[in-house]
Amino acid sequence: VPATFFVPGYTAHRHPEPIRSIAAAGHEIAHPGYLHESLVGVDEQTEREILDRGLRALQEGVGVTPVGYRAPMWEMNWHTPKLLAEFGFLYDSTLMDSDHPYELAVDDQSALVELPVSWALDDWQQYCFVPDFSGTGLIETPAKAIELWRAELDAMRDVGGAWILTNHPFLSGRPGRAAALREFIAEVCAMDDVWVAGMAEIAGYVREQALTPRTLTRPELNIPAEP
Repeated sequence: VPATFFVPGYTAHRHPEPIRSIAAAGHEIAHPGYLHESLVGVDEQTEREILDRGLRALQEGVGVTPVGYRAPMWEMNWHTPKLLAEFGFLYDSTLMDSDHPYELAVDDQSALVELPVSWALDDWQQYCFVPDFSGTGLIETPAKAIELWRAELDAMRDVGGAWILTNHPFLSGRPGRAAALREFIAEVCAMDDVWVAGMAEIAGYVREQALTPRTLTRPELNIPAEP
C-alpha cells in the first residue's frame, strides 16, 4: 500500500536508517517542519528558516527532496503558501475547507495543489492522551476509531472526495490498533471504486486537470477602539 510519511527533519537526523528504509520501500517522504514546531504567530523569515532546515535535514539524512508539506498541528500562516511556492513544493495538505483537492492560488503566476484534511480522520483524537498536554483522558477502542473512519470513507465514496487518513506511529502503531488498521486498509484496497495512492501521486493527478486556482481576499480585522 503506497503511503506518505511526513517526517520531521530532526527525525531524519536522529534516525536516518529507518527513514531511508521507508523511502527505499517506495513510500513518499514529505515535510512537516524540523521539530514539528508550531507556526502560530511565527513571522515569515523564521518560518522560512524552519522550512529550509527541515528540507536540508531530509536531503542530508535521507537523500530526498520532498514535494509535499503539512503544517504542524495544521496551523499555517497567511504567508505559508508563498513560502511553499518559493521552495518549489507541489502540494500542501493543511487546510480543511473542502472534500475535494483543488489548486490554491499563491499569486498570479503560481499555485499549490491543496489536499484537504479533517480532524475526524486523525488518530490523535481517538487515541492520544498526554496528561496536562492533550486529550480528555478518553481513549477509544480500535473498533470505535475504525467505525468513524469507515463512515467518513463511505460518504467520501458517494461524493467522489479525497479521504486522507492521518496515523501517528506511536498511536496507531500499538499492536491492537495496528492489527485493526491493517484489516481496515485491506478492506479499503478491495473496494473497486477507491484509488489508493500516495499524496504526491494524487497531487500530480490534480495538477494535470488544469483546474482554475481558488483564491481569497485576506480578511481585515476591524477591532473597535476602547471608549
